[in-house]
Amino acid sequence: MKKPFGKKSKEIEKTKSDEIIPQERSLVDVDYNRKKLFKKGVNLMADEKLEEAIDVFELALRIDPNSVETLMKLGYARFHLEEYGEALKVYDKILEIDVTNPEAWNLKGLVHYEQKNYSKALDSVNKAIESDPTYAMAWYNQACFLSLLNQVPESLESLKRSIEIDVKNARKSIRDKDFTNVRIEEGFKRIQEVVVLESIRQGYHTLGAIVWTTFLDKADAESSLRKLLEKGLIVQNEKREGLSKIPIYDLAENIAEKIGKETKGLFGVTKKTLPKPVKNLKELSQAIQSVKEAIEEEEVEKVIDIFDVFIDPTKSGEQMIENFFDEHREIRLWKIRLKDRGVDYLIDNKEKMIILFDNIEGTVTKKLRSQIS
Repeated sequence: MKKPFGKKSKEIEKTKSDEIIPQERSLVDVDYNRKKLFKKGVNLMADEKLEEAIDVFELALRIDPNSVETLMKLGYARFHLEEYGEALKVYDKILEIDVTNPEAWNLKGLVHYEQKNYSKALDSVNKAIESDPTYAMAWYNQACFLSLLNQVPESLESLKRSIEIDVKNARKSIRDKDFTNVRIEEGFKRIQEVVVLESIRQGYHTLGAIVWTTFLDKADAESSLRKLLEKGLIVQNEKREGLSKIPIYDLAENIAEKIGKETKGLFGVTKKTLPKPVKNLKELSQAIQSVKEAIEEEEVEKVIDIFDVFIDPTKSGEQMIENFFDEHREIRLWKIRLKDRGVDYLIDNKEKMIILFDNIEGTVTKKLRSQIS
């Protein structure tokens, strides 16, 4: 994104003089003014007023120089203004505060990537994965950087890992130019098959619909369909369209039972059917009850263990990513912080954790009722 032209908004100058903490409010919440400035900066970023947003974030940092959320937004704004050196300084400041922050390491890697320093980019994203092995985007970026460094087998392994955590990365990789070096590999062809299989699972059954939703070339889509048919993962039937018949594809029955499938209802609305939905939701509900009790009792090790239920894709991780993406990410970060800081961090964030799990529980309860009815 290029730098916006024109003078800075007068609102920035107004902030310096007018947005002063009311005496009575400051006694209640010393962080009130920083939060207000932070929100204003975020709104300016949404309006693509990045230079003005930077000024506001820097004002907020005068109140709390170690606010990681403010620093993160400041670095992001500088990154999009292509002020890469300044962005790196901001991310380094975050890492001085918290060396295990996976997002800061990942974003630092992206700055090096834009500077075409792929070795440094890879080193940074490796540290992001060390901090959070379930960080799908870090695995995806690692795959990109490895491909650009022509480390093809390693790139494919990282890409597969990112897809295991978040299947959407398979579709994203199809048109990503960073994978030019690995696209001819048989391993990448299997990723194309995953993309086609996922498209069918979501309710797209014809070749045209599959090409449209996956961004694959027609020839690659046809090749993937042939391989999936040979492996018995999908079945082919025909439907009449006018005077001709066209092939349609669906999941093989045993595969549908294992991974679930989505069907399109009237008006194109997707209706999802998950395998054993009530059982899965009940397990998630039970985990929520257990983790809330552990949080209330301040049992750090127990909380960390139960967090794995919400993070691990073989448990409830997949459901969390699909239905509670932001919450899933928050829980991952909490787990890292708890390992580093222990009970003090749990006590400081106890209320926030309970509120998050209360909100998830409300949604899960509604889903359970609808499934049972």
